Amino acid sequence: MKLNLKNPLVFFDLETTGVNIVSDRIVEISYLKVFPDGHEESRTYRVNPGIHIPREASEVHHITDEDVKDCPTFREIGRLIANDIKGCDLAGFNSNRFDIPLLAEEFLRHDIDIDLSQRKMVDVQVIFHRMEQRTLTAAYKFYCGKDLVGAHGAEADTKATYEVLKAQLDRYPDELENDVAKLAEFSRQSRNVDFAGKIVYNADGVEVFNFGKYKDVPVEEVLKKDTGYYGWMMNGDFSLNTKKVLTNIRLRSQQTLF
Repeated sequence: MKLNLKNPLVFFDLETTGVNIVSDRIVEISYLKVFPDGHEESRTYRVNPGIHIPREASEVHHITDEDVKDCPTFREIGRLIANDIKGCDLAGFNSNRFDIPLLAEEFLRHDIDIDLSQRKMVDVQVIFHRMEQRTLTAAYKFYCGKDLVGAHGAEADTKATYEVLKAQLDRYPDELENDVAKLAEFSRQSRNVDFAGKIVYNADGVEVFNFGKYKDVPVEEVLKKDTGYYGWMMNGDFSLNTKKVLTNIRLRSQQTLF
């Protein structure tokens, strides 16, 4: 089924040094931009992460320090990537939990100004898990009837994710609407305010903490009654995006006092 798009939809996948969105880095990014008229553009970049790629990570994606030693850093190509995806909606496999938060961290780390928070985000893995409970390789086999050659390579995974979403629309016409906004809503796992999900919207649309001793307590309320909590989080092992969101809430709260 051809996707019904109002904006370009960028399918993308990251290969990284690990699974920690705060401390790990991108070693490969591939993205496939699908336009409303149906034509497609794709790019794949190997990236020098500036840190060692652990053996455990290399065993998954087969990218080593030697492979990327002469590749550009994210600082060198980040703005090019940001320009490519500007104004586009985003899609991936487990992208809402991992790829989008980590990509946002890289942009913030290198002072690249792009706001991903207003983009619609379709997570094909969530759709798959709600329907069938499998991995990308199994999803590709299940929906497309083909074996995924080159699994855990960013380009192969990106193209497979695009094919799987189209096949999902064909398989579930009564449950899934061919509309990116509806797909993004269906595949959203929670009402995150930050990409890491440390702050979420509650049922009343109020920003609340989603972890720790203040779980489910409004952020503004915590910042007023526990003035040290903001500093603790800003100095803690939280993502740059989480800290930016927290700071914006704090500034907004202070402005309402005047």
